[in-house]
Amino acid sequence: GNIYWTDHGFNLIEVARLNGSFRYVIISQGLDQPRSIAVHPEKGYLFWTEWGQTPCIGKAHLDGSEKVVLVSLGVAWPNGISIDYEENRLYWCDARTDKIERIDLERGGNREIVLSGSNVDMFSVAVFGAYIYWSDR
Repeated sequence: GNIYWTDHGFNLIEVARLNGSFRYVIISQGLDQPRSIAVHPEKGYLFWTEWGQTPCIGKAHLDGSEKVVLVSLGVAWPNGISIDYEENRLYWCDARTDKIERIDLERGGNREIVLSGSNVDMFSVAVFGAYIYWSDR
């Protein structure tokens, strides 16, 4: 198995084996303050959130190839990201807009607001079965 992580100090996404061996950078170009990451091993996808000059939700293959932006409008501080494996949906929370939203993880369509609050400052989100869990500050 592998572990993936973002390094927003160096604007990188990296991967290594679970024991720390074979560490390498899979995405080093075009990232600006990546925050959270979610991996779909069965489909071979990697998703991440970015806070930089152009906040967005990104997608690539597990080797970093075919990098695309799925969402760039209406996001400000996208924090946590989570995959609903049963419904093939991607969820994220935004600390500035105080929303949890979701999209189709293949093409980024069918965007929906799942939860909208005020002054919530959402930090992370997780989806399991019919439940959505989140943390805030």
